[in-house]
Amino acid sequence: MEGLTLAERKAVTRQVVARYGSASKKQRGQILDELCALTGWSRDHARKALRLAPRHAGARRRPTRPRTYGEDVLGPLRLVWATLDAPSGKRLAPFMAEAVEAMERAGELRVDPQVRDKLLRVSAATIDRLLAPDRGRLQIRGRSGTKPGSLLRRQIPIRTFAEWDDARPGFLEIDLVGHDGGEPRGEFCQTLTLTDVATGWTEVRPLRNKAQRWVHEAMVEVAAVLPFPLLGVDSDNGSEFINNNLFSWCAEQQVTFTRSRPWRKNDSCFVEQKNWAVVRRAVGYLRYDTPEELELLGRLYGVLVPYVNFFQPQMKLLEKTRSGAKVRRRYDRARTPYRRALGSPFVSPQSKRALTGLYEQLNPVALKRDIARMQAELLRLARRRKPRPHPTTREHPWRDNHQTGEPAGSAPFAGIFDEATNHRSRAS
Repeated sequence: MEGLTLAERKAVTRQVVARYGSASKKQRGQILDELCALTGWSRDHARKALRLAPRHAGARRRPTRPRTYGEDVLGPLRLVWATLDAPSGKRLAPFMAEAVEAMERAGELRVDPQVRDKLLRVSAATIDRLLAPDRGRLQIRGRSGTKPGSLLRRQIPIRTFAEWDDARPGFLEIDLVGHDGGEPRGEFCQTLTLTDVATGWTEVRPLRNKAQRWVHEAMVEVAAVLPFPLLGVDSDNGSEFINNNLFSWCAEQQVTFTRSRPWRKNDSCFVEQKNWAVVRRAVGYLRYDTPEELELLGRLYGVLVPYVNFFQPQMKLLEKTRSGAKVRRRYDRARTPYRRALGSPFVSPQSKRALTGLYEQLNPVALKRDIARMQAELLRLARRRKPRPHPTTREHPWRDNHQTGEPAGSAPFAGIFDEATNHRSRAS
C-alpha cells in the first residue's frame, strides 16, 4: 500500500470522491478510513484531497447559501466605516445604529429600509470580512523624543497605569508628540495629548515647541473646556512636564500630579495609544515647524476633537486572565467618550445637556470632510520645503517606501473615503 505513487493516489482519490460527496456522515468516516489505509495519508490530508479533487458529474454538490450582504450593503457600510476613521468590527458594530442615525439626520446617508435593517444587524466578524481589502491599505510608526526632567521629580509621586480610579472622570494622562519629520534638529511643533482614563475623552492642542510655557497655557485651556472637573494629571518624566510652572499650577488648582516610571510606556498606556490613534493618524510623521503649519494644526484639531469624542467608539479592557502561555482579554461594549460621559454619575446634568446639544448639531461626514481638506493643506505646506538630510546619517531605519510619514487621510484612506462618498452620491 505504501508503494503507491503520487499519481496512483490521486487516481484513487478521484474514484472515491463521487461516493464521498453523496454519502452520509457515518459513511464518509468509513470512506476516509479506507482512503487513509490505501494512501497512508492522515485524515486531515485525506479530507483536503477529497475537497480539492475534481468532482464526478454525478456527485452531490453541497448547496451554497445565498449572500446576505451584497453590494447594496457594502456601499453604505464603507461610507459609515470610512466616516468613522476605519474602526474595527468590534468597535463599529455596537455603534452602527447611532452612526446611521446621525448620518441620516445630517442628510449624508439615504438607504432603503431593507438595506438599513441589514446595516444594523451586521456582525463584527462580517464587517471585518467585507472590509478586509480596504483595511489592508493603511499603516505607519515612529519614535520617542522624551528628555529627562529635573530633580523636581522627587516631589512628584510615581503612579502605574493600574492605580488610577478609572470609574471617575477627571483623571487625565498627558503626553507630547513631536513633529520633527525624522530630523530632530532645531525647533518644531509639538502636540499635547490629554486622555481621560474613565471615559476616554481626548483633547489635543498644538504647541510651537515643547517649552514649559506652552504646555502650561495649553493645560489651562483644556481644563476650562473639559465636560468634567480636572482632578488629576499623570505625565512621563520629560522636563516639559516636570517643572515648577505645571507643578505650582496643579497645587493651586488642587489637581493631583503624578508621573510614570522611567522607560515604562505602559504606565501611560491610555494616552500612548491615542498618540497614534488620534494624532499620528491625523497628521502623520512629517515635519511641521512654521507658523502657518502651527495655525493649521490648531484648526485641524478644532474639528478632530469633537469627531473623536462624539463619533469614535472605544472598548475598555475589563479583565485579563493568563492560562499558561495564553492570555485572554475581555472588553466591554464599544461606546464613544460622549456616551461614557453621559452614563457617568460624576458628570453634572448641566454638562450632559450641553454635550447633548452639541452632539445633535454635529454632522460626522462634514467633520470627516473638513479633516481631509485640512490634511491635504497640511501636506501641501510640509511638502513645499526641501528635505534637509543630516550629512552624517543615512535614511532613518523607520522610514521605508511604504511609510512616507504622511497623514493617514492624505493618501490611501482619503481615497477610500472619497470612493465611499462617491458611491453614496451615485446611489442617491
